[in-house]
Amino acid sequence: MKLVLAIVNSDDAPSVLNSLTEKGFQVTKLATTGGFLKVGNTTFITGVEDDKVDEVISIISDKSNKRTQAVPSATTAEMGMYRPIPFEITVGGATVFVLNVDKFEKL
Repeated sequence: MKLVLAIVNSDDAPSVLNSLTEKGFQVTKLATTGGFLKVGNTTFITGVEDDKVDEVISIISDKSNKRTQAVPSATTAEMGMYRPIPFEITVGGATVFVLNVDKFEKL
């Protein structure tokens, strides 16, 4: 058995959750916050049999979209003043961890 932890953008969370539950996976959903942009994420936790891991990852991958987001960056202008110059970074997608489970009990 495996424990799958998937961190996805909160914008993608409803479609990930719906797709996983439609396929019969029991999922726990946690609201989390990322460190770099401090944006909302959702962390999904599910325990699955070894042969179902690829299916879970495929569902998460299909429903987690990457997108670009403008982030301000301060640069020094004339006379020591700072002005923000935005640059784009890619956000979204998913970060997935798959861990071995030695024992699982549903009480």
